Amino acid sequence: MRATIFVTDDEPSIRAAIVKKLARQGHHTVGYESAEALLEELRRNTPDLVLLDLKMPGLNGLEALKRVRQLAPSATVIIMTAYGTVQNAVEAMKMGAYDFLVKSIQLEEIEPVINRALELLRLRRRFEEEREQLSRKYQLSNLEAHSPAMKQLLAQIREVADNSKSSVMLLGETGTGKDFLARVIHYNGPRTSAPFVGVNCTAIPKELFESELFGYERGAFTGANQRKLGLFEKADGGTLFLDEIGDLDVSMQTKLLRVIQERSFRRLGGTDDIGVNFRLITATNRELKKDVERGIFREDLYFRLNVVAFEIPPLRRRVEDILPLCRRAIVRFAHEFNKPIPEWDSETSALLERYQYPGNIRELENIIERAMIFCSGQTLTDNYLPRELHDHVNAITTSVSQGTGPVIRLEIQVGRQTLAQIEESIIQETLRLTQFNKSLAARQLGLTRFSLDRRLKKLDHK
Repeated sequence: MRATIFVTDDEPSIRAAIVKKLARQGHHTVGYESAEALLEELRRNTPDLVLLDLKMPGLNGLEALKRVRQLAPSATVIIMTAYGTVQNAVEAMKMGAYDFLVKSIQLEEIEPVINRALELLRLRRRFEEEREQLSRKYQLSNLEAHSPAMKQLLAQIREVADNSKSSVMLLGETGTGKDFLARVIHYNGPRTSAPFVGVNCTAIPKELFESELFGYERGAFTGANQRKLGLFEKADGGTLFLDEIGDLDVSMQTKLLRVIQERSFRRLGGTDDIGVNFRLITATNRELKKDVERGIFREDLYFRLNVVAFEIPPLRRRVEDILPLCRRAIVRFAHEFNKPIPEWDSETSALLERYQYPGNIRELENIIERAMIFCSGQTLTDNYLPRELHDHVNAITTSVSQGTGPVIRLEIQVGRQTLAQIEESIIQETLRLTQFNKSLAARQLGLTRFSLDRRLKKLDHK
């Protein structure tokens, strides 16, 4: 990589030799005869590397180093020293210098030191680019929130993201985007520059989960040949995301509770308490309250985790978000597959919007990916959509979140549905919304429980 390098040395011959050598390697290199001249330039321009001599008239290297760190904190500083002043160079490294090189006539030491510094610079730039990409990807403005339910959720997430200490629990069906929202909370809060460490509690065997969370010391058990940092330590300062927390083993629930309460832990085989500071976000598709009642989830842990809880609505209850999500997925897969971005016709739009998406956003993205693989023209027609969307076309009702509760929508094609079919569809959708609580469904339909049962029996014997 081509770097901008400032070389500061009061000896003209050495300064010129270094500048010439680095320029030959393709770097933009400028020499300065004094620390004062260097500092003056740093007020206008920031280089990638600064080579700074220790012994110079006027402001010496150590004094200059302090000011360089203030004027150009992102620049990597390499101290140059003559024989006998290595101790001063080490002191300079303690003050923030990256490395030091010993000056010689042949300058044979300069190349490996510069190469190491450039490799660090490359890694640092890559890390900054990746972090910036992640921050852009998970910006709150990138969320598709057109339905009332998602607009309300988005407003609440914006508030909780700023509070970096409170634990957050994300509830919702599989595929609703709990992992994505956990990252949104992290990357829109004050911990964005610290790590986001995510783990699926079902993906790690329970006999290994403790060592993954806590880490271990060398010799803690057979095969522990060296120290390993656990997820608690890796997430220090940032966010720890435990997905599918409802499937966590009961014994691990107790140990997790202790860490949350004390904000410290010990590695397996260790004797020292290690303090940690991370935000904990958990997610589950289970009804943890029922698991608490059944005795398979600790009540005290549930209350510790359930400080702020968000219920993420399934896609079928946020119909207004379906087409915007489809458009975004089409653009993404068009770029991935190096295809033009197609338009879609009204039939395709209707099919996509009417489908119930039992797999939620994950299923929607799979449907669009499949369609984009086979789409070869400028229009994405309904022929590219899977059979289940076509089979669902005869459905009459859909439900969406609106205001304080769900709304059932009817879409009737004149001449294709009978009154009995419309009634059946409304009854089935109401039952689904009430989680098949017949008494509640009957009240919402303005019927007695007896009348509802009679209608259901007629439907069963059709």
